[in-house]
Amino acid sequence: MLFRQLEYFVAVAREKHFARAAEACYVSQPALSVAIAKLERELNVTLINRGHNYQGLTPEGERLVGWAQRLLAEQEAFKAEAAAVRSGVTGTLRVGMEPTASTTLALPLAAFCAEHPRASVRISSRRSAAELRRRLEAFELDVAIAHFAPDDWEGLEAVPLYTERYLLLAAEGLLPGTESLTWADAARLPLALLEPDMRIRQVIDRAFAEGGARVTPQLSTDSVASLYAQVSVGACATIVPHTWLGAMPVQDGIRAVRLVAPDARAQVSAVVHAGPCGSVTARAFVAATRGLALDDFFGTVLPAGGGVSARTGR
Repeated sequence: MLFRQLEYFVAVAREKHFARAAEACYVSQPALSVAIAKLERELNVTLINRGHNYQGLTPEGERLVGWAQRLLAEQEAFKAEAAAVRSGVTGTLRVGMEPTASTTLALPLAAFCAEHPRASVRISSRRSAAELRRRLEAFELDVAIAHFAPDDWEGLEAVPLYTERYLLLAAEGLLPGTESLTWADAARLPLALLEPDMRIRQVIDRAFAEGGARVTPQLSTDSVASLYAQVSVGACATIVPHTWLGAMPVQDGIRAVRLVAPDARAQVSAVVHAGPCGSVTARAFVAATRGLALDDFFGTVLPAGGGVSARTGR
């Protein structure tokens, strides 16, 4: 059994198509098919159901694909470890995140890049927590950043980054002149929110329920830019983490006020593979975040009196 055979097999399982898998592995389709057929003969099992096209994995194939992914990840981790001993951390850190983490990732990534200038970073956003876990388990990501519940990262390692609190962001004409707003009052406004499968949306829905309200947003989206566009034209209000104020200042004519009753909070964590499967870049990223005190940093942008607007800056 060769690593190449396992690589080809995992590619077919991922792409669900022999030609696309061959293209991803930079080999011809006949060469890929021959290597997988040889792997099946060596193991004396059928791994892939074949007809005219790919028809899925057999039960034996389903079991092998997870094992093969771990083995290939450990091989890559060993190669990266050896390279790091020679010349420092190199390679690409693959980060996946929920949309709301996109504005806060700059600080830990800046720390990582400063310590490891020869490494590069590839970011994938607009992902749900479930999708992030799936991609992490398939070794398609090194780090996943989101609002993870404990059962989301079972078998993985979670590193807390910071705790979010929540603000209502809206044009001044939609808001009363108060320093804070209850979740029940916010539910009466026209709202634009992220999609229900996003964990932050589930945190927001839970806060509404604890405040005795049920919300049906006028607009649901997987795009942070769409939320801001709706708020900027005065069409809707939205709910954002307080951490956003550090990277996305409030525009003219827009106000951000604290949401109270309840004082909702949620932990944002970085989740990585534990043990030898964890990549060198992932461990380096976690190490770079440990001394950042992100809660203290983001606490400085939380409105002290409950509200902030572009006009007052307070």
